[in-house]
Amino acid sequence: MSRKSRQGMRTQTANLTRKADDGESGRKFTLSFSSEIPYDRWWGTEILDHAEGAIDISRLSEIGCILFNHNPDAVVGRITDVWVEDSRGMAEIEFDTDEDSEKIFQKVANGTLKGVSVGYVVDEWEELGDGKTSEDGRFTGPCDIARRWTPLEVSIVSIPADPTVGVGRSMDLIEQTEPKQGRTLDWYARQLAINTNIIKGGKR
Repeated sequence: MSRKSRQGMRTQTANLTRKADDGESGRKFTLSFSSEIPYDRWWGTEILDHAEGAIDISRLSEIGCILFNHNPDAVVGRITDVWVEDSRGMAEIEFDTDEDSEKIFQKVANGTLKGVSVGYVVDEWEELGDGKTSEDGRFTGPCDIARRWTPLEVSIVSIPADPTVGVGRSMDLIEQTEPKQGRTLDWYARQLAINTNIIKGGKR
């Protein structure tokens, strides 16, 4: 599969921050779902550009949901706001109140679940050879920079990644060994990209 159409999954141990004006019993949290921290794939180093215009956040803004473990049938909340700040993708989320969502909310609130993952597709790459500098002068190769990309969803995940080993490598292995014929866009949408950034509080 061409790097131009590749998607994957990224995850890391992190802490969601309860929104300050929502109270101790509030269901709203602020998190960072992406950054420009380089991430080593089996095919090379990937960087998600966060410059103005690089990220299409319209999908998350309009229909963004919070999933549990990337399961499209396990919607546990909604994204109430999304923005880019200090080269990070930021979101405010609110957990639903049904029984299944309540279980995940309680585990996040008490610190049992600390992982976050974002799924995305890349529309435009800048590929840099060893020692080459990017067009904007901000990155040095070898690396591949996602210059135009769209986050699809944000998940709370139960298996956090070691930043030096990471569950993302198991997903990369699947990409190498699983037959690619017959894959649909839905299949790729489920192979969501592991994000190596720590979830943190933020203000718009």
